[in-house]
Amino acid sequence: QLQLVESGGGLVQPGESLTLSCAVSGSPFSISYLRWYRQFPEKQRELVAGITRRGGKATYAEGLEGRFIISRDKDKNTVSLEMNNLKPEDTAIYYCNAEEPGTYINDPPLNYWGQGTQVTVSS
Repeated sequence: QLQLVESGGGLVQPGESLTLSCAVSGSPFSISYLRWYRQFPEKQRELVAGITRRGGKATYAEGLEGRFIISRDKDKNTVSLEMNNLKPEDTAIYYCNAEEPGTYINDPPLNYWGQGTQVTVSS
């Protein structure tokens, strides 16, 4: 079992930056992917960015690359999301996600979630 705890959310003004952090405990060496999602009110959770734990290859949702930067620290078992030039439309609850392979080769991957952290962008 993995446990994920996000931190770093808060209230910022448009144009400011904020960095979210997610601490992963349990058996982090089994993780294949780490991701950040966000959820707007009454909407489904959507992918923001993802990164492979081993190689650090990052991918981003359309329109966010260049403004958002995902990174991971294998030694500290953390994944971060640096968000720059924040806009009111970035206001959402942000969730950390970790994926590890299923127990057997044909099993679906296992996904773990943090509790979420609120990011509010408002003047």
